[in-house]
Amino acid sequence: MEIDPFIFRLSIFILSIFIGYYVVWSVTPSLHTPLMSVTNAISSVIIVGAIIAALANQSEKIFETANIFGYLAIVLAAVNIFGGFLVTQRMLAMYKKKKKDKK
Repeated sequence: MEIDPFIFRLSIFILSIFIGYYVVWSVTPSLHTPLMSVTNAISSVIIVGAIIAALANQSEKIFETANIFGYLAIVLAAVNIFGGFLVTQRMLAMYKKKKKDKK
């Protein structure tokens, strides 16, 4: 008996959702900033794969499923990277000592 590739990939996707949920919600606040940095690195790898998927033209059609999902992945990963850097910068600013005004 052979398993349908779609069902196999869907089950991996659903398992990754559950694993990701439990990993993220069990992180202590002190580890949040390093986790955000790792997330930004993963998103940059996703952008490389998305560019490959977006530019994978195997026919003359411009709007194929791989292209559309590739461009969508590029946009979402770019938003994730930008937002992650903003959150990381803001959290690191909380740990800096405030300068006192000298008179």
